[in-house]
Amino acid sequence: MSAELDLSPPEVPEPTFLESVLRYGLFLGAIFQLICILAIIIPTSKGHEQEETEAADAKAVEQMKKPKASMSQTRQKPKKESKKKR
Repeated sequence: MSAELDLSPPEVPEPTFLESVLRYGLFLGAIFQLICILAIIIPTSKGHEQEETEAADAKAVEQMKKPKASMSQTRQKPKKESKKKR
């Protein structure tokens, strides 16, 4: 009975060059994806500071635009009044 059972490991062919390249490429792709996911999850201090400065700059630009708009409206009113007087 023991002569009939074959307990030796099956023969596995050696991987070809293309299979090796594919395997290492998949490992590198997985590592790259993990790095990208970690970059999104873990905030960096530089990025947070830049966002704050950009938000402050945007507010300053909006504040600068508002006075200009009101000044142009005040300039238009006297012109209309002068036309009405004619």
